[in-house]
Amino acid sequence: MVNAIVRELVLQKDYLAGERIETIYLGGGTPSLLGQDELQTLLNVIRANHNILSGAEITLEANPDDLTPEKLVHLKAAGVNRLSIGIQTFNTARLKALNRVHDEALAVKSFNDARSAGFDNISIDLMYALPEETLDDWKHDIERAIELAPEHISSYSLTIEPKTAFGKWAASGKLKPESDDVAAKHLEILMEVLPAAGYEHYEISNFAKPGFHSKHNSSYWKGQKYLGVGPSAHSFDGLTRQYNIANNHLYIKSLNTNIIPLEKEILTRENRINEYILTSLRTSWGTDCGFLKSTYGYDLPAENKKYLSELLDKKLITLEQDVLKLTPAGKLFADKISSDLFVA
Repeated sequence: MVNAIVRELVLQKDYLAGERIETIYLGGGTPSLLGQDELQTLLNVIRANHNILSGAEITLEANPDDLTPEKLVHLKAAGVNRLSIGIQTFNTARLKALNRVHDEALAVKSFNDARSAGFDNISIDLMYALPEETLDDWKHDIERAIELAPEHISSYSLTIEPKTAFGKWAASGKLKPESDDVAAKHLEILMEVLPAAGYEHYEISNFAKPGFHSKHNSSYWKGQKYLGVGPSAHSFDGLTRQYNIANNHLYIKSLNTNIIPLEKEILTRENRINEYILTSLRTSWGTDCGFLKSTYGYDLPAENKKYLSELLDKKLITLEQDVLKLTPAGKLFADKISSDLFVA
């Protein structure tokens, strides 16, 4: 797999046309399983074929059980300067139910070991609306996270896909998903507690201490170009989007012949408008209606005058200086509001 990704990195060296790369994100699986030499190889190939900014944000996703003190030293030496640790919950019984290897003690130890190794930019993932999770359980998870004081917290509700183990459990009755009302209540609590603890709510699922927004994810939400390599990876150059095949075996087989197994989609004007609305409306900086008008000739307020008036009356949005933003109440309906604003 590493050799195949190396080949793709070389084949894709011109995709971003030599533009300066400000972030590298190793994720989409469990890159913390990579050996020191494998990780160093990937980063060396990236640096050799792309214009990497000095001091670029380099993030690696990791499970707590992979972050041994020795591994952390290796990551630091390789140039990783930001960790995203998949803690999910501090409830050991619930972690076991989620088929996670780590427990609460190991989650805390991995974080503290990362601090000892010199990592001063750490994000942790938390999941809410887990099966049978009470409000007190969720508040406890948030409190434990605040005690650790990570620079960044990403939090998502549990999503159950049909063909996954959770999907099969749900279909058989072994697992009972929580309702949307419960998920909304958990999100409301999160939006109240984390800002009070000094975290900026800069995107619906993301909170950061001042100066520690995820530069990588922010580039997605701002519509910047990016290159993704590996199975299932997506890339975007401003006008087109491409998707690598998901199957590992077929991905490797194709790269052995120096062919990138991908599909490409040319984005229409409507596609680009809708994607900008979807991503920007989720953020604290909001949707710039002036940008839509100057870039695409689309006047969002004029085209949605009645609907926006209804949202304003319900205090779900604000519209000031041609910038549309969701209120805390509106964030609970972000997906619906975005889709309602889409250009057909």
